[in-house]
Amino acid sequence: QVQLVESGGGLAQAGGSLRLSCTASGLPFSDYPMGWFRQAPGKGREFVAGIRWSESGTVYADSVKGRFAISRDNARNTVLLQMNSLKPEDTAVYYCAAGRRWSSVEPIAGHYDVWGQGTQVTVSS
Repeated sequence: QVQLVESGGGLAQAGGSLRLSCTASGLPFSDYPMGWFRQAPGKGREFVAGIRWSESGTVYADSVKGRFAISRDNARNTVLLQMNSLKPEDTAVYYCAAGRRWSSVEPIAGHYDVWGQGTQVTVSS
């Protein structure tokens, strides 16, 4: 059974930091590109960041570029999202997702087949 489990969400003040973690099981993790998406109330699911299966090559949404950093540890089946300089508009439920095996990073939710349950991030002003 393929499973992605996120952790690390919570409450932060504007300008603060949080680190999200996503651990995968049931799939050859190192073969899959991984992505982070977010969904705010009343809005669609938005691409945040992605990382290639080979641990090199990252893609970021313009809204988080320079503030967020995605990384992965294939030995631990884990992908991380370090979020710095948080803003109230970063408030959302954050999801990690596994893309298609050996494919490139795509900023489109439809290219991801496996999703975690989501973790809430709330940034106060």
